Amino acid sequence: MSVPRNVQRFEALLYASLMLDALSVAVQDRTPTVDMTDQMIMTSTLLGGVMISLLVYFVWLAAHWRKNWPRWVLAAALVLSVISLGQVIGEKGMELDSAIEIVSCVLTVFGLYFSFSGDAQGWFNA
Repeated sequence: MSVPRNVQRFEALLYASLMLDALSVAVQDRTPTVDMTDQMIMTSTLLGGVMISLLVYFVWLAAHWRKNWPRWVLAAALVLSVISLGQVIGEKGMELDSAIEIVSCVLTVFGLYFSFSGDAQGWFNA
């Protein structure tokens, strides 16, 4: 059975979003301060990389193994990401990594829309 078109769109958009997330982690300010030591910055960067890798695995599980629960995990991650992004923009204002995150969130919204609509509805197992 071939993969439905909306599932292909979901996969492509989510992978593009996660690539932008990786870029956002790469361009984050890594200047040590009194509040953020070198070790805390390194830990934050490594944790970001691990989370992105985990989300890539969830996209793969949903698109190729037809699992339903990773879509819901991705949707919950999007909600948390939007909340976090709002807080960061409120504290620091608009920066390059924030702008990248906004585009990433928009791509994720469209990707998740495709995963829940059209020919993708019957693709995912419960």
